[in-house]
Amino acid sequence: MTSRNSLVNRIATAVSAVVLTAIVSMGVTLGVSQSIAGNATAINLAGTLRMGAYQLLAQVARLQDQNTADGRHVLNQMISRYNQRLVHADIIQSLPLTTDHPLAQRYRDVVSQWNSSVGPMLAQHRPGDSLTGSMINTTQSYVDNVDVLVSMLENRTEARISLLHLMQVISLVFAILIVLALFLDLKNRVLRPLRKLVSIAESVSKQDFSRKAELGGSDELAQLGSAFDQMTSELALTYYELESKVQAKTEELEKSHAALELLHSSSRTLFANHNLCDGAVPMLQQLEQMLGIGPINLYLHDKASAEPVQAVTTATTVRPFYCHDHSCNACLVTEEEHDELPLPGNDGRRLLLPIRTPGQLLGTLEVWYPASQDLSRTARRLLETLSDQLATAIFLERQITEEQQRTLIEERTVIARELHDSLAQSLSYLKIQVTRLRRMNMDGPQKTGYNAVLDELSTGLSSAYRQLRELLATFRLKLDTPDLGAALRQTVHEFSGRMAKPVNLAYKLPAQTLSPNEEIHTLQVVREALANAVKHSKAEAVWVNVSFESPQVKAKIRDNGRGLPDSGQPERHYGMIIMQERARSLGGQLTVANHPLGGVEVSLRFIPHARNQISVKPANIPRIADSN
Repeated sequence: MTSRNSLVNRIATAVSAVVLTAIVSMGVTLGVSQSIAGNATAINLAGTLRMGAYQLLAQVARLQDQNTADGRHVLNQMISRYNQRLVHADIIQSLPLTTDHPLAQRYRDVVSQWNSSVGPMLAQHRPGDSLTGSMINTTQSYVDNVDVLVSMLENRTEARISLLHLMQVISLVFAILIVLALFLDLKNRVLRPLRKLVSIAESVSKQDFSRKAELGGSDELAQLGSAFDQMTSELALTYYELESKVQAKTEELEKSHAALELLHSSSRTLFANHNLCDGAVPMLQQLEQMLGIGPINLYLHDKASAEPVQAVTTATTVRPFYCHDHSCNACLVTEEEHDELPLPGNDGRRLLLPIRTPGQLLGTLEVWYPASQDLSRTARRLLETLSDQLATAIFLERQITEEQQRTLIEERTVIARELHDSLAQSLSYLKIQVTRLRRMNMDGPQKTGYNAVLDELSTGLSSAYRQLRELLATFRLKLDTPDLGAALRQTVHEFSGRMAKPVNLAYKLPAQTLSPNEEIHTLQVVREALANAVKHSKAEAVWVNVSFESPQVKAKIRDNGRGLPDSGQPERHYGMIIMQERARSLGGQLTVANHPLGGVEVSLRFIPHARNQISVKPANIPRIADSN
């Protein structure tokens, strides 16, 4: 963009002014020098006119003593040369061109006086005549007039020379002023801005973007300064953005490093701790603090439940239904703290990550975070790694559970086979021998005592054999159903058929509550209680109620039969003893007592120590991998 304030234009104007001044000065000098060319010659010639007038007058005086013819001839030659000098070209050229100029008028007066009076007077003087005063006065008047002419010529020449000097002084002063103005302009408009721009460049090299040129005007350096200011502003913004990005990336990497260390240290806890809640909640809460997210919920998919069930939460206002340890408050928060969490009603966004192994979906990890911030790729990768670790831990835990179930079943099968092959056959043999003894006829006074002993022995053997069969049936019991609930339903159906009377079942135990060993013991206690009701109670109905009242599991079996005798439990009732042993192995308590409404109530209470975290009631969680 071209501007009148452009540096190039100003420099060009200054240089043009200097050049123009030089040209004008040289032109004037040339004109003046040309105008005074020949003035010296003209002055000399004019000066000789004075001397020539006196010489002519002297020659006229000498005519008295000289030869008349020779003297006249010399006088005429002198007059002729004088006339030539009077109209010499140098004198005429030194005169002004205008006719009204005083010098031109003076020259005309001198020529006129010479031609009209002095010249004819000298030319007409007769030899032998003496000079008269009139001749001398006329000549003197003419000489005075020539003196004035010479003086005017000298003054005019000096005036031209003074004009030349004046023009040269003016040109010099003007040139000096132009150069000085150009220097000041360059200093103010070029040198200072350049120094300022250089200092700004040095500051920029030291990462200091605060300095600004702020150059006024519209010239090139002002535009460059404006570009510098814009550049430094953009550089400052870019630098600060890059610095912020680097700082954010550094913080993100530090968080990632800390999260990886946390995942590494917590992975061992997940695999070593048989309680998913104890192993996962502290690690998840630390991860929430690092990534600025939360709360995090873990839902497991169970084959016995149509909907996912919640297994772990990091923040809740009430104690979870599945909580084992009521002295632990790790996941409990106040109402105020809960209201500040990024949940659906508080501008929260949700990320769902699948917990899966190849070919099997084990659960879903639900992560809540503020809608005002996006999860970084690093945070997502960390959460995906966490879901993979949880999937591995849950899968291995289930494998261990299934292996325990198989091992327990195999052990019980071996025991049942050994009892059948040894003790059962021995009891059968003894029963056969008792039958043979009974068929033998014995006479005498000992017959009555003999029969009593046989009756007692037969009764004892029958009871022992029956209890052994019950024990074998218990040992051969397999949990090949999906869970304890299905096994209890099969058991209730079985005993309902044996009693020909209804057995009512109320099962309110969440999925994955008990370990395989706890499930077997609970099932066997229920079966033993039902077997007792079948044999002894003569009840019209039996009720089985299995429930979870955190942190205890309660199993109650009640009938409306005749109840226990006043003497309490019968002696040598091995079923009761076995149930007591099972309750102690579970770390619980078994009570058998008459119910106020009639019949007997068998109550089993224990706190489970499940290898898997128990879950609360199902929650509506979509089976998707990722949702925002």
